[in-house]
Amino acid sequence: MKDILIRALSGLFYVSLLIFSLYSIETLMALFFVFGIICLIEFNKLIQLKSKIPYVIFVIFFIVFGYLQLEVNFNLGLDEATQILMVITIFVELFLIKDLFSEKSIPLFITKRFILTTFYISSAFVFLILIANYHKSYNPDILLGSFILIWVNDSFAYLIGKNFGRQKLFEKISPKKTVEGFLGGLFFSCIASYFIATFTLTLTFNNWLILSIIISVFGTIGDLIESKFKRQAKVKDSGIIMPGHGGLLDRLDSIIFAAPFIYLFIRIIQYVS
Repeated sequence: MKDILIRALSGLFYVSLLIFSLYSIETLMALFFVFGIICLIEFNKLIQLKSKIPYVIFVIFFIVFGYLQLEVNFNLGLDEATQILMVITIFVELFLIKDLFSEKSIPLFITKRFILTTFYISSAFVFLILIANYHKSYNPDILLGSFILIWVNDSFAYLIGKNFGRQKLFEKISPKKTVEGFLGGLFFSCIASYFIATFTLTLTFNNWLILSIIISVFGTIGDLIESKFKRQAKVKDSGIIMPGHGGLLDRLDSIIFAAPFIYLFIRIIQYVS
């Protein structure tokens, strides 16, 4: 009972902190900067990378692609650079998906470790910030809606998988995940997309419905990939910063992996609308 209470209070603090930060772009950027550094620390431990270079790259990415675009409104060439960053990030994540399905272990030669810290972790926090900059104006509702879809997917995937799950989704990596749980999380995320579209008045229901599918699918893959990194490192959690939950990376792994795909979809909407 005590463990459940600790887990609930820890999760409530995390959610409250995130929602409170959405009221100000400066607060959101500060929070995500701290979150990004913590996730980098946890991920570097998983892949046994002790270099300080990933932190330098993260700071540069955050300033150039985040601060300059959102706070200074300096856009000379940055929009094109952001698109290039998005393409590279998606390609790196596609290779991670390949590693998830085709490799016994994810190859971690030194060059790949730097590529992963740069285009798997650091760039993800850039895109999380940019998701809230829809149509070049700060609108936190899309980012909040994306987090809500992640939470709905995770919660119902757990509940349905625990009570009705029979077919394992990826037993070697995450024995508790089931196909029934995945489909349940996807279904209720689609349901939640209707209410998000109705109450936020940001995107159309059709757009939110597509986003719910993107977030559920890539969020689940992101969770599995982080689980595979933990299995290779022979640890249960990425860290201990969140009592009852593990590390911050354990809480953000789904949205981190889904972020560039969410941003890509938002960019497509902007071009066709």
